[in-house]
Amino acid sequence: MTGKQQTGPTVPPPAESALARTAGSIVIGLARHWLLLFNAAWAIYVLTPFLAPIWMKIGWQAPAAAIYAIYSVLCHQLPDHSYFLFGPSFVPQMPELIAGGMQAGASLLVERTFIGNADIGWKVALCQRDVAIYLSVLGAGISYMFVRTRTRPLPLKIFILLTIPMAVDGLSQLVGWRESNWWLRSVTGALFGVAAVYLVYPYVEDAMQDVLDTELRRRAAPEAPPVS
Repeated sequence: MTGKQQTGPTVPPPAESALARTAGSIVIGLARHWLLLFNAAWAIYVLTPFLAPIWMKIGWQAPAAAIYAIYSVLCHQLPDHSYFLFGPSFVPQMPELIAGGMQAGASLLVERTFIGNADIGWKVALCQRDVAIYLSVLGAGISYMFVRTRTRPLPLKIFILLTIPMAVDGLSQLVGWRESNWWLRSVTGALFGVAAVYLVYPYVEDAMQDVLDTELRRRAAPEAPPVS
């Protein structure tokens, strides 16, 4: 008499199964919370430069110097294009900076190393335009949290239109036609930051939703029966 052969279910190797499940959970988490992660990253990036003058004020010179050094790779940090904290003016001009201790007639490479002092205040480690861009990216990212399900990408022509003021302001100053000021740098930078978010983030949202749907469908699919 021939009996039915009893076979147990085929179980994938535990290590492989755990690895696949962990990777899938990470993918789902990133797809669901990408906007929160983006906003947190931008907050850290744009708020850290403000720690440098705060730490200089309280005497923590080594960590402040580290921030200035790191952000000097990412920004020109010119003093007359930067905000200053704990001084007589939030936006000191060249005569005030020279009176406050910046070397007069120095090259831009020397000027950018001036971080301030107790008399003039301490420089924020990002220039005015960059502060405006990244603060507006953060603010627009936070606002996008409330409209993400009903917002389509900003039309490219509107994005270009909102970018033109920053390009004109920056390029005309770069070639020496005119000198910009702190509020023009801030306004034009903010326009660009907001436009960039509302152009790019809807595409990221759609892509992350596709990733999330694909991963959830994969998890919900029945497993193939074991081969006996």
